[in-house]
Amino acid sequence: MSDTYAGLDLGTNSTRLLIAEVDRHNDGPPSLRTLERRMTITRMGQGVNATRRLRPDAIERTLAVLRGYRELLDAHGLHHARATTTSAARDAENRDELFVPAREVLGFDLELISGDEEARLSFLGATAELDAPAPYLVVDIGGGSTEFVLGSSEPVAAKSIDVGCVRITEQFLASDPPAPEELSNAVAVVRDYLADVDHEMPGLRDAPTLVGLAGTVSAVASIELGLATYDRDRIHHFHLTHAAAEDVFRTLATESLAERRYNPGLEPERADVIVGGALILVSIFRHFGFDEMLVSEADILDGLVRSQL
Repeated sequence: MSDTYAGLDLGTNSTRLLIAEVDRHNDGPPSLRTLERRMTITRMGQGVNATRRLRPDAIERTLAVLRGYRELLDAHGLHHARATTTSAARDAENRDELFVPAREVLGFDLELISGDEEARLSFLGATAELDAPAPYLVVDIGGGSTEFVLGSSEPVAAKSIDVGCVRITEQFLASDPPAPEELSNAVAVVRDYLADVDHEMPGLRDAPTLVGLAGTVSAVASIELGLATYDRDRIHHFHLTHAAAEDVFRTLATESLAERRYNPGLEPERADVIVGGALILVSIFRHFGFDEMLVSEADILDGLVRSQL
């Protein structure tokens, strides 16, 4: 038996859609067959960290993408889906300027979810069909926040911290390329946040499998693989080593923005925030002592679909 569901994720950096056919089995979790998976960098959270407001142009970029996604929902005969938004909207005082027109475009409500709920959905999406030693430490590096979730079949601990590729870039990395002192200051701040994760999630260092999600992790894996075009099959469950992540970070951090755009595997629209994202990624490797990360292209979108079953 199969049905079709959809999930939309309005993130700080990108707006994404998954439409999937769900096949239910008598044993094991349902499997998802992707019908549409779209990602558009909208930079919804541009400037939110400084102003606590969503910019009118960022709202309009996001709504324009939602209009296109609504057409895809219609094409698949879907009248409802689950749409969520996270860090940037949590921080914005004027979020209703997005929520009201978004409901008009989509025909259903946009949900503002907490960092803990974001973490739970990411875990659900990443681990449902994962064949690797448990428990898992799932790390989702977003634009405005990073989520950590520990668990096997269910999360047993979660923590969301206010560091993401857009937020770190806007706060610390003003020079082109970033100055050494800017990078050092950013690393020190991220390290302090990771110490909080350590304190609130004892035992996470013992997890045998570190799973990494979202655009930064996928981009670093793509660069390491040297992919000329996005290839989900090669990225999904790729083993990204700590050493490889450090090599990619050093390369990106010493290039100008203009040079960075030409790295195979890096979307040009992500080039201005990838150093901040890679900095968070290598800081996680350094702080928790993992040698490698299992890259997952199944993430909060898959969790949103599964949460509706």
